Amino acid sequence: MLADLVAGAREDAERRRAERPLAVVESAALAQAPAIDALAALAPAERVKIIAEVKRASPSRGALAEIPDPAAHAALYEAGGASAISVLTEERRFHGSLADLEAVRAAVSLPVLRKEFVSDPYQVFEARAAGADLVLLIVAALDQPQLTELHALVTELGMTSLVEAHTADELSRAFDTGARLVGVNARNLSTFELDRDLFGRLADRYPAGTIRVAESAVKTADDVAHYRSAGADVVLVGEALVTSDPVATLHEFLGA
Repeated sequence: MLADLVAGAREDAERRRAERPLAVVESAALAQAPAIDALAALAPAERVKIIAEVKRASPSRGALAEIPDPAAHAALYEAGGASAISVLTEERRFHGSLADLEAVRAAVSLPVLRKEFVSDPYQVFEARAAGADLVLLIVAALDQPQLTELHALVTELGMTSLVEAHTADELSRAFDTGARLVGVNARNLSTFELDRDLFGRLADRYPAGTIRVAESAVKTADDVAHYRSAGADVVLVGEALVTSDPVATLHEFLGA
């Protein structure tokens, strides 16, 4: 499944590149206002921080929410106390777009993450051109030279990489890039099975100075509390927020 998602995202990027060449996107990226400091926004604090996700669908769950106005939805996240907004831009299985990201960027003052299956520098330039402050890099989808190159480009453009791991080996590879914002995803992207305890088993491997992000398997405040007690500084939440009152749910989660 992961290989299919990466291949599809790359094909879609090639289609966009034919319509909007790299030189044009690079120029737009360099013309953007400086990215918001996501490391400062997500720095460890007395209470857990939440990255709230604009997410219409997923391969594992199908359609979740229509979200006709992603900007308005993101504004509710900001009002509810989220520390950053994640926007799915993958078109085929998650029904997102770069237009969603641009709309959200214009509507909120929080850092905005491009959640995509990134494997090409063109996608990184697209992210900055659309106003992204963070870019997701999935270790399992990239060899180490690719991961290192893409992380370096994200940093060069003033953004922050959220580097996502699923195993101890992938976590080591993430740290080898110098990434300071590193997530453990409870969802196996090959089988889509969930393991809520995976983060806790890997949390003590984080070096000092890195921000620990727990991703997936969050349905209730108890799940957030579980991750917090295991050492998470930040929890990324999608489905639970798009299928409920986002402000009320964020208040509940932030009190966990």
